[in-house]
Amino acid sequence: MDSIQNHVTALVSSADTLFILLGAIMVFAMHAGFAFLEVGTVRHKNQVNALVKIMSDFGVSALVYFFFGYWLAYGVTFFDSAAVLAENNGYELVKFFFLMTFAAAIPAIISGGVAERAKFNPMLVAAALCVGLVYPFFEGLIWNGNYGFQDWLTANYGAAFHDFAGSIVVHAVGGWIAFTAIIVLGSRNGRYRAGKLVAFAPSNIPLLALGAWILSVGWFGFNVMSAQAIEGISGLVAMNSLMAMVGGIISSLVIGKKDPGFIHNGPLAGLVAVCAGSDIMHPIGALATGVVAGGLFVWLFTYIQKKYTSFDDVLGVWPLHGVCGLWGGIAAGIFGLESFGGLGGVSFTSQLIGSLAGVAVALIGGFIVYKVVNSVAPVRLSEEEEFNGADVSIHQIGATNVINQ
Repeated sequence: MDSIQNHVTALVSSADTLFILLGAIMVFAMHAGFAFLEVGTVRHKNQVNALVKIMSDFGVSALVYFFFGYWLAYGVTFFDSAAVLAENNGYELVKFFFLMTFAAAIPAIISGGVAERAKFNPMLVAAALCVGLVYPFFEGLIWNGNYGFQDWLTANYGAAFHDFAGSIVVHAVGGWIAFTAIIVLGSRNGRYRAGKLVAFAPSNIPLLALGAWILSVGWFGFNVMSAQAIEGISGLVAMNSLMAMVGGIISSLVIGKKDPGFIHNGPLAGLVAVCAGSDIMHPIGALATGVVAGGLFVWLFTYIQKKYTSFDDVLGVWPLHGVCGLWGGIAAGIFGLESFGGLGGVSFTSQLIGSLAGVAVALIGGFIVYKVVNSVAPVRLSEEEEFNGADVSIHQIGATNVINQ
């Protein structure tokens, strides 16, 4: 019996390790989606910069999260021997890999908001500070129970803040940090003339669409594998992710009037919003969450572009991740309730407080990071560099090799 028990334990451990490893790989692949979504949206002279930023941000994020961020969030370091780290099939190592891919999404989100006018090195430093300090502070607050915040919510409002896969912890935090970066950098030159919007058309709709598809597929790893153990896997999470994605598509299709940029961001808006409550909502509630998110993204992106000339969010990351993520945290406190067909165990008040706390941390941390970095090394390209494009100005090469004949 002991032998059988040992084999079963080993099998469960190895299955959990494989499960979360596959999730880490799927979320890692989503970073290609971030890259191509940005490449397809920015002008041709900034495509190389978009690709290099996403890859470089990922590398720096992995380093700072390995040495600082993960320790700040969970109190875990990796300075033991390899023999200790490899215990239980190395589950703790792939768990870090999985959560690191979430952390690395923060600078990937920010990148889309400040595209076409940001210097490379100062922005890389700012990304490191966000991933090493700002993001893990709130991550630990919610997902590790640090500083008694969750206990306080439970004692006062009957339930802790529920964010299964990061509508607030990842997306809202990333989107609202991006909000601060966009304000610090200001609008792109030539974007507004005589107070009127000058549209910069996306350079490549097929690449934009490819990015949206990669993100949409990878999101099922983002959400389903957030169970972090094969025992916790739930078809409800997958179905709710699907329905929210579809809701985002349909509402962005209708409200966005068949605009390809809106239609391909619509599913992402729905998926951002459903992350928090994907494990407790009824599929119809998830559909409603996605419908609202898709419409909210289209309306707010259009309104901001026309109304506020100094707020130049290239990919719309603030409405997509910041606002739709905020809606998702609150929606979990509505459609997660048993009275709305959900599984229960959530408090609307806790969801509202926790969601607003994420926004507050992101705004305070983001403004501190970008104001300090900008005061030491300006984060904005010069007017000439911006006119020539970030590809030539920063990387000395264009996206395509055109031979003059």
